[in-house]
Amino acid sequence: MINLEIVTPERKVVDVKADLVTIPTAKGEIGILPNHAPLISILRSGILSYLVAGKTDKLVISGGFVEVSDNKISILADIAENKEEIDLEGAQSEKADSEKVLGAWKGTEEEFEVELEKLEKAQARLALGSAK
Repeated sequence: MINLEIVTPERKVVDVKADLVTIPTAKGEIGILPNHAPLISILRSGILSYLVAGKTDKLVISGGFVEVSDNKISILADIAENKEEIDLEGAQSEKADSEKVLGAWKGTEEEFEVELEKLEKAQARLALGSAK
């Protein structure tokens, strides 16, 4: 088992012992099992999943970082939402707005990355919020 703690600026979202955790990072999606090597990474917007007693739970996370050490995963995220917290209409609107902005892009590369992150967050929210 590995201790998983997910915290946002507003609240502690998750504090469980998990068998497996899958996390979207800046370098791609990674799976963490017990006794994983130490790691620190920036989070990417996406869906985080964790397995507890044969049941998988999922959250949309965005912004922040993850640290793995000594069978503990600490995630400090700007946003962590479960399916019930997602506003599908708001996410659809955010996605459409970002696609429009990116489709006519004329800004800097840094601004492009910020807008792309908004799009990825909206897409993750839609994917989890629409899942059955």
